[in-house]
Order: sequence, then C-alpha cells, then structure tokens
Amino acid sequence: MTIWTELSSIEHSLTFVDAGGVPTRSLRAGPENGQAVVFLHGTSGHLEAFVRNLRPHAQAGYRCHAIDMLGHGYTGKPDHPYEIPRYADHLRTYLDACGIDRAHLVGESLGGWVAAWLASEHPDRVLSLQLIAAGGTKANPQVMERIRTSTLKAVETDDIELTRQRLHLLMHNPDRDVSEELVELRHRIYHEPAFVAGVHHLLCLQDMETRKRNLLTAERMAALTMPTLIIWGRQNPFGDVPEARAMHEAIPGSRLELFEDCGHWPQHERHEIYNPLSLAFLETAS
Repeated sequence: MTIWTELSSIEHSLTFVDAGGVPTRSLRAGPENGQAVVFLHGTSGHLEAFVRNLRPHAQAGYRCHAIDMLGHGYTGKPDHPYEIPRYADHLRTYLDACGIDRAHLVGESLGGWVAAWLASEHPDRVLSLQLIAAGGTKANPQVMERIRTSTLKAVETDDIELTRQRLHLLMHNPDRDVSEELVELRHRIYHEPAFVAGVHHLLCLQDMETRKRNLLTAERMAALTMPTLIIWGRQNPFGDVPEARAMHEAIPGSRLELFEDCGHWPQHERHEIYNPLSLAFLETAS
C-alpha cells in the first residue's frame, strides 16, 4: 500500500497556503462544508504521518487538513528557533487563512504539544483535542538526546539507511509499518537545502533550557476544558505509560486509550483501531 493508493479513491488536493507569510504545505480532503479536522505531525515529520487516516475521516464527512508544520517538510522555514508559541501562532494563522473559526485538532508527538498550547491560549478556536503520544510534559535528557542525534545523523549524512533508522525508531513493528516510499519521501525532505540549513532551529526543543520554558505545565493542562482524547502506545520509545496517565489526570474530563503492539505513531501503526475510535470521539465532540 502506497501513499497514492491510500488517497486515490477520494477527492483531495495538495497545495500551499500563505499562513502569515509562511508558505504552508497542506493536504486537504473531505467536503468543504464539513467540520475542520487539522492533523499535526511530530518533530522532523511531515503531513504523510496521517496518510492512513485521511480517507476514513473525509468519507465520514469531515474537512481534513494535514499540514507540514512550521519549519517542517516543504513548509517555509523562517530563520529563527521554533519554540512552541511560534508553532501555535503559525497554526492559528493557517486556520485564519483557511477561514476556519473552530477546528478539531489531532496532534501526534510535537503536534499534540502544539495543539494543546493553542487550545490553552485560544480555547474558542478548538472544538476538541486528540493528543497522540503527545510531547511537552517532561524534559527527559536521554529521550531528547536520542531525538537530536538520530535526526542530525539522518540529515547531515546522505546515507538513506540513517533515514530508515530514524523512522524505525518510531515504530514498534517497523517491518510492518515503515514502507520504502515513506523512507524515500523523508530522505528527500531531510536533504532539501532549506531543511538542512534550518535543522538546528527545528531541534531547539531538545535543548534543556529551551524545552523547560516551553513545557505544558499542570496549570496550562488544567485549562483544557474541551473534549480531549489521549492516545498512547504501550511500547512508545519516547515516553512511558505513566507520562500518559499523568497527562490524563491533569486534563479535566479527558479520556485515555492505550494501544498494544504500538510505538510512537498510534494513528499509523494501529490505524485499524485508531480510525473508528477517532470518528466515534469526533461525533460526540461535534
């Protein structure tokens, strides 16, 4: 199964949106009058992280937006460090540019961190939250170094095997879930001159002092009163289950779902469980 065959049965568009002066790559699918669901990927990722999710959500009547976040993929790369408020501002300007007053936000890893931050700052813009293996509640130096080192090796060396290893790090069962197409796509992105030039801006959250001032505090999470679904893989290499439970306890009324046989990409690795779960949640949150 390829990215093309996942999407070939539905009407979709791949375009660039001017979000506050930042050209933002956007894959859109589903009826234009449907409620907006915006999908946000993780650190050094890109919109294809949700390729197994767009078709069922679009067919259920939602207007799906999967974007390359600030400094990621083929989106513009301003010359400054990408801290969480900047990501959130970019997301807000994307919503404005698309005429979206309120959206359901689905964020994986870094994307969940950004979604939660925007929701805490602008709760009137967010219908619901899905925090999928979301980062931002801890500063674990071992995990941070693993992210920094594996990403830099893959970006600074042309060996595609290093890109493959970076993707394998995310998945509990990489032989099942990491396609050669996904490896080739990420390798191409990693070696775009603008991406190489800006990779340290992208990795600034792996610096301890920078990360600490961007963390989702208990007070910020307590302010998240919109319907919130937390999804976590039991074999997540970047965060143990207690981290998910603590997030669940901090966010009032949130729901926690733990996936077996799953690492850091639950929406991709266990899409057959995730998609119906997400759609049922969205129906109750609409």
